[in-house]
Amino acid sequence: MGSPYALCQHGLGWVAWQINKMIAYQTAKKAKKYRKDRVKVPKIFERIGLTSKNGLIIGSSPRFNVYGNDFGWGRPIVVNKSDGKLTVFSGVEEGSMDFEVCLLPETLNAMVDDSTQDSRDVM
Repeated sequence: MGSPYALCQHGLGWVAWQINKMIAYQTAKKAKKYRKDRVKVPKIFERIGLTSKNGLIIGSSPRFNVYGNDFGWGRPIVVNKSDGKLTVFSGVEEGSMDFEVCLLPETLNAMVDDSTQDSRDVM
């Protein structure tokens, strides 16, 4: 996407467009290949190793009710968050979005420090 500086410079509309492009990049063919590859070499993600230090997770979907699922172990009682997690929800007003960002204090401080530097593209 870009550095925190670039995100601040371009504004929320630009950020939304970058997310839109990443979603559009995902195709049914790629999803099927990913699924087949995962079956061949299954992995269990550790919470600590879920993302790289510079990773960003975007989650949530109005189609997936986290607390409404029961896989035979009982209904979920909590949702774990991790450093770098960005959750996007439908907003109160039609067409709006709400964002929840989970960052450790040191991550937020590093982003503030980085925002004073020149823009660098990450992707």
